[in-house]
Amino acid sequence: MSGLRVVPAGRHGRERLYVCRTDGKNVAWYDREAARVNLLSDDRREDVLEALGPFLTGPVTVGPPPVPTPAELARLSLHPDDDLAPNRPGEALLIALDRDPGPAHRLRPDPRRRALLAEQTVGEALDRLDGVGWHTLHSLPLPGGDRIHHLLIGPGGLYAVHTLYARKLRVLVADPMVTVGRHEARPLLRRVRADADRASYALTAEVHPLLALAGPATLVTNAAPREARVLQDTELPGLARLGGVLKPADVEALHAMARDRNTWLRV
Repeated sequence: MSGLRVVPAGRHGRERLYVCRTDGKNVAWYDREAARVNLLSDDRREDVLEALGPFLTGPVTVGPPPVPTPAELARLSLHPDDDLAPNRPGEALLIALDRDPGPAHRLRPDPRRRALLAEQTVGEALDRLDGVGWHTLHSLPLPGGDRIHHLLIGPGGLYAVHTLYARKLRVLVADPMVTVGRHEARPLLRRVRADADRASYALTAEVHPLLALAGPATLVTNAAPREARVLQDTELPGLARLGGVLKPADVEALHAMARDRNTWLRV
């Protein structure tokens, strides 16, 4: 008998099986997602593989733990209070509504709830791009009480995404003005471009402005907006086809920088 036992655990969202001695000290771990057995000491290689035998589901790589990348080191050193990655779509609105739900009976719907629905709809669509090499951060706080609704980082570049509730309404875009239904036109594209400029300054990288419409009936554009995209939420999955701008290591490094709350204090 090797005297080793296998203990399942989760770490950073990944399932791992730790191989421990009788005194509880780890000697190896099996990362199922990466199909890799990481040995802290090569002396017990055969014992470790014997203990893990019933749990191995196919060929695995066996060796010492990989050296952390600079992005991984930055993430591991980040204080939980400064990590923006756990933010949910519409995080700031969720907190505001929890603190002040507003009157129980209103003649008109609370506009914050419509804005929240829009951010959740768009945020969920962006989160689904995670499987093809993209990362999305939500509700990034900026000085002065502003925020970037979503920041998308992936092979096709960086996008500062501003969401707009437009359920079953006609949207007219005449740069910089945006008209939703019968509401008064607003120079919303100026705000979208300003958010992208602030993000570019914070990350020292080009960030593209993107206006995402949640549930519009129709979208009419007089001319292509200057240096900005306007997409319906149903069109967002098409961003997965974009590539050739950032390498995987660049994506991870920019994501590590963007998730740090302190990055946004100077914009």
